[in-house]
Amino acid sequence: MFLLINIIGLLVFLGIAVLFSRDRKNIQWKSILILVILNVFLAWFFVYFQIGRTIVEGLAAAIAWVIQSAHTGTGFAFSSFTSGKQMDMAISALFPILLVVPLFDVLMYFNILPKIIGGIGWLLAKITRQPKFESFFGIEMMFLGNTEALAVSNAQLKRMNEMRVLTVAMMSMSSISGAIVGAYVQMIPGELVLTAIPLNIINAIIVSSILNPVTVEEQEDIIYSINNNETVERQPFFSFLGDSVLNAGKLVLIIIAFVISFVALADLIDRFINLITGLIASGIGVKGSFGLNQILGVFMYPFALLLGLPWDEAWIVAQQMAKKIVTNEFVVMGEITKVVDTYSPHRQAVISTFLVSFANFSTIGMIVGTLKGIVDKKTSDFVAKYVPMMLLSGILVSLLTAAFVGLFAW
Repeated sequence: MFLLINIIGLLVFLGIAVLFSRDRKNIQWKSILILVILNVFLAWFFVYFQIGRTIVEGLAAAIAWVIQSAHTGTGFAFSSFTSGKQMDMAISALFPILLVVPLFDVLMYFNILPKIIGGIGWLLAKITRQPKFESFFGIEMMFLGNTEALAVSNAQLKRMNEMRVLTVAMMSMSSISGAIVGAYVQMIPGELVLTAIPLNIINAIIVSSILNPVTVEEQEDIIYSINNNETVERQPFFSFLGDSVLNAGKLVLIIIAFVISFVALADLIDRFINLITGLIASGIGVKGSFGLNQILGVFMYPFALLLGLPWDEAWIVAQQMAKKIVTNEFVVMGEITKVVDTYSPHRQAVISTFLVSFANFSTIGMIVGTLKGIVDKKTSDFVAKYVPMMLLSGILVSLLTAAFVGLFAW
């Protein structure tokens, strides 16, 4: 029964995208069908099929192997941080960013990563029959993250019409940065993280193509020369590497600041709501109170049920999904990291894959702000008008990814 509900959920999530589409008549259903079939295959291959599981488990083990070097660096500077059996979240999940970001930047510096991105993007465009740049951008985000991919693609964005820029903005809600993968796999099952990443990219194309159908003429379907940061290429290597390390340090501090601030604010609001509801309940002679998690969970509860979860599990997962959207994925990952392995296979798959994206309120500001520095005012203002649709896009992509994976995780 729960599998049937999961399938219905998939259709409902796609139906919501159709309901809010800007131009239903021009949705390219043949392309959408190809993308849906591709994601069903990927989810089946990575979750249900033994070879697929072996591949993602191997990749997760490889990332964990790299992270051990990061912990060695941390231990050299702060031996007490890594000497215990259980490291703090900031140490185990975030400090490895100080290694992974420079590693990615070095691959960019020597033009290795751009060639990989270009090759996969070209293949994706051929398979899905989507515009070349949108496919390329999806792969670019998978490695670089949303704002970084936007910055690298500035030459293309300046030449595109506002409708296509809006599509790119919607897709940007569903990415993660490759540099953050090392942090994720320290907090939730690595094989699920690596399964969610490619599914997110396909789902981002599906959702944006439904919400904002755009017809691209053949003469417009080209990829302009990508700005591979020419100023960086002219830097001596060790100067470039030093800048990369400093940027990684800033990123770690930003994430830590966001997590501390969001958790503290959420706790304060939760305490305040509990206080008010407790006073109201005692005033009418009723025991108990409810807090922020319960309020947020009400909105996501129907969607959690549509993911094929039992009533009791759906209520808890709904609260976690809502908190992720309002705060960020690290807040929820930090809460479940010690217990996620005790979840049922389906619940574990659903909540883990839902969390693997930047779809939250703060990401909207980052994307709109980045675009303002790239495209003209008319285009950036046009994108800003569709902020609610951007958030909807990010949420639907996360739900679809969880639903696709959930089909095969029981």
